[in-house]
Amino acid sequence: MGPPPDHPSSPPRTASAGGGSDHPAHSLLRHRPFALLCGEQIASSVGRQVTTLALALLAVTRLDAGPFGASALMALSYLPGALLSPFAGVLVDRARLRGLTVRLTVLQVLVVGSVPLADFFGRLSLLQLYAVATASGALTSMLAVALQAALPRVVHPEQLLSANSALTGARTTGQIGGPALGGVLVGLAGASTALLAGCVAYGVEALLLLALPATLNTPAERSRPEAGSRTAALRAGLAVVRGERLLRRQVLAGAGFNLGSGAVDALFVLYATRDLALPAWQLGTVYAAFSVATVLGVLLAGRFAATIGLALATRICAVVAALAIFLVPAASLGSGFPALLSYQFLFGLSATVWAISMTTTQQLITPPELQGRVAGVLQAALIGTVPIGALGGGALAGWLGSVPVLTGGATVALLAAACLWLP
Repeated sequence: MGPPPDHPSSPPRTASAGGGSDHPAHSLLRHRPFALLCGEQIASSVGRQVTTLALALLAVTRLDAGPFGASALMALSYLPGALLSPFAGVLVDRARLRGLTVRLTVLQVLVVGSVPLADFFGRLSLLQLYAVATASGALTSMLAVALQAALPRVVHPEQLLSANSALTGARTTGQIGGPALGGVLVGLAGASTALLAGCVAYGVEALLLLALPATLNTPAERSRPEAGSRTAALRAGLAVVRGERLLRRQVLAGAGFNLGSGAVDALFVLYATRDLALPAWQLGTVYAAFSVATVLGVLLAGRFAATIGLALATRICAVVAALAIFLVPAASLGSGFPALLSYQFLFGLSATVWAISMTTTQQLITPPELQGRVAGVLQAALIGTVPIGALGGGALAGWLGSVPVLTGGATVALLAAACLWLP
């Protein structure tokens, strides 16, 4: 296969499925399967945000977890995705997608629901929180691979850019409302009880997935190889990534970028509150700027990529996102609040457009029967470096201090983004 089309209206490579119209002008808003996916993204995002906040608060306030313990909780939520995503991709390409996604979401309800149940009987422990974070992270990563593979079967190829933008917007809605809902529930009923709201959100997600069209229960890989050929199936996904120059560079750039930004993310709250002495309202405003920028990125991504092409949009936004990270250590020079506010806005805007453009490129390049495997390989590479960066950044900061580590993380991210500009 050659390089991907730079424009979303290039000739389609796959046929739409799942009851969608074959006409590219068909409105996504009137397309019931896609509307269900948008609703699923909102419910899933709310569930994850509430769960993440409540688990962290339980670990710190109830079970006396220290800084490394809190970082370990975050790392464990990412680690399963790095290890399991490639194998999840093989499963996704062979499975009945609707049934698989529903089962994964029901398991999520049971896993998260085990925490308030254990707390009710007085058996809650830090070890259980680690186990729940690990299992929940594994289920989340498998579901993400499945839904990435499902989207090209639900909408027309020429609608993928708009569809990915809309789904990102739906996730952003949950990311904005989820922490607020979680904070209110924690304040009113406690962190453990707040997890029940996360279970309700996951339950709604399962119902929305159950309503998806039955055509998604037809495996993308029509032939059903024996179990012994799973390694060969995984190699087929790896071959697509190795054979496509743009995908190879996206893997290198994304993995390196997440290594550097993972170190910055792990230190951000500690740095903002202790080193810069930002009050709570300023820290909240900083995070709100990220949410606003993400919404703006969703609105601009389609037009920006259609104007200059997917490949160039990916390159430009990757570099802008990396340069924005340098504003974090620069905040130590003075004017900490404006610097962090600018960082969150620039990073949120550019990283959102980058992610949408990159995902659309991946889906356009990949053959229909390999969507799950390629998504799994890319997800493993992209998120696998996050816990490494988080744990490494936390350890180095205790030795070198926050500012040198933050500067180093930004430098790693910029060098990784520059890989996209290599000839």
